[in-house]
Amino acid sequence: MFRSILVAVDLAEMNVAKPAIDQAVSLAEQSGGTLRLVNVQTLLPATFMDYVPADFDQQMKDNAEASLRQIAEAIPLPHERVSQVIRVGGVYPEILAEADASGADLIVVGSHRPAMSTYLLGSNAKTVVRHAKCSVLVVRQ
Repeated sequence: MFRSILVAVDLAEMNVAKPAIDQAVSLAEQSGGTLRLVNVQTLLPATFMDYVPADFDQQMKDNAEASLRQIAEAIPLPHERVSQVIRVGGVYPEILAEADASGADLIVVGSHRPAMSTYLLGSNAKTVVRHAKCSVLVVRQ
């Protein structure tokens, strides 16, 4: 089964992330595998830099680390089987890079129900599915 499970967590959309985390925990329990939570912080466009504090990016990263740590601590698996990481950049490239770096054999992502904006603009989940080198489980709300 799956030995190394990577779960993409959007802290701003916990109603989407929670079902994905729950599914990943269930799979990790069944297989005895590890669980790695990843949150991707996108870079603030340069045009906004005049309107935010100089340490805005670091504050956002620190807040995300604290939130992800809190989520990890609530997962009912032994602590040595749960880890978390914050990455900075584009969502799907960073999820795919973390999957490669951590040796994940499954990526779990939450997703909204398809909407017209998804069909026109694409989605991170769709791109992860299309380009991942390992299995991907998309969990709907």
